[in-house]
Amino acid sequence: MSTDVSALPHDLVRPRYGTDSLAGVLPGVAGALGVEHVTSTGIDAADACRDLGLPAAERVCVVLVDGLGYANLADRAGHAPFLRSLLPAARRLSTSFPSTTAAALGTFGTGTAPGRTGMLGYTQRNPATGGLANMVSWDGAPPPAELQQEPPVLRVVAGAGIAVASTGPARFAGSGMTVAALSGGTYLAAESLADRVDRTVRALRSPGLVYLYWGEVDKAGHHHGSESWQWGDELEALDRELARLARSLPTGTLLVITADHGMVDVDLAARWDVAATPELSRDVELVGGEPRAVHVYTSPGSAEAVASRWTDVLGDAAVVALRDDLVDAGRFGPGTSDRVRPTIGDVVVAMRGRATVVDTRTQTAASLTLVGVHGSLTAREMQVPLLVAQA
Repeated sequence: MSTDVSALPHDLVRPRYGTDSLAGVLPGVAGALGVEHVTSTGIDAADACRDLGLPAAERVCVVLVDGLGYANLADRAGHAPFLRSLLPAARRLSTSFPSTTAAALGTFGTGTAPGRTGMLGYTQRNPATGGLANMVSWDGAPPPAELQQEPPVLRVVAGAGIAVASTGPARFAGSGMTVAALSGGTYLAAESLADRVDRTVRALRSPGLVYLYWGEVDKAGHHHGSESWQWGDELEALDRELARLARSLPTGTLLVITADHGMVDVDLAARWDVAATPELSRDVELVGGEPRAVHVYTSPGSAEAVASRWTDVLGDAAVVALRDDLVDAGRFGPGTSDRVRPTIGDVVVAMRGRATVVDTRTQTAASLTLVGVHGSLTAREMQVPLLVAQA
């Protein structure tokens, strides 16, 4: 089986990994701070700064809101007067594929792409053990510095003599994902968003860069859906604190707000379970990724047959492709590393509409109840905002 992966259906978008993507944000911020840097995928900090329209600054705060896709924000902008005020000048950036936190934060943190970082999904095969590694908890994964070998941009900026800090929950300090993609400078543990805002404002009394992460919008979307009132409440709470952050930052501070991915709400009538579908489980050794972007690890020599069967079963609900075709097409970014290839599914499945694929043999009962999901190539999942303000 050979699929023309360059010809995506009209409802799917091709990921980008240049200065018009999530990969360009931190290099652009480095350029705004006067730091010279070029990533392994060719993003130059000065070029990214110019292309993203960022002014030079001595103080920068970068906020990443987990799950705040451009369309999700635009649809519910009535809940967010501060963010809405920034939307007319906002840019729509492409996130990575898969459009999920581990892959996107690796891309964001290094200014590269999943094919370079080796961070490719919620779960993925660990070639050393043959089992699934969870790339959020880091359970079953190799040591962070072994798996992810691209220099984090925060570390580059800190190495240039600029004060760098990150603020997030205490449990993320020293976590696999933090060490792999977002290490550099000091970590300021704070649980509530209000406390993170306060710590950011204090840190930026002196020149430097602070990165602030917030995950509750994504959490509300997973449990209740991105169209729920609970999601709207979380957006309102976020907006209030970001407005306070903008008012409290020292004059001249550059405030950059973005997200790792968007979200769609699932249709349980369009869900396939690999465990209960013999034509999907045949010749499949392991299923990784997530319900919207599935890494299918096949028995030796069976990838083409598996891809053909999955195409027949899923029909128009998915785009099914072989790993090598996707790598050659740059779907995981330019220059996918040979050491990363074995981590990618032999067959990779991108879901369309509100469809999903699960595997009840390996997924937890809680994960099967999620309402809002992401990972695929729809515009709603792939496009994230870049919102810029200056105090």
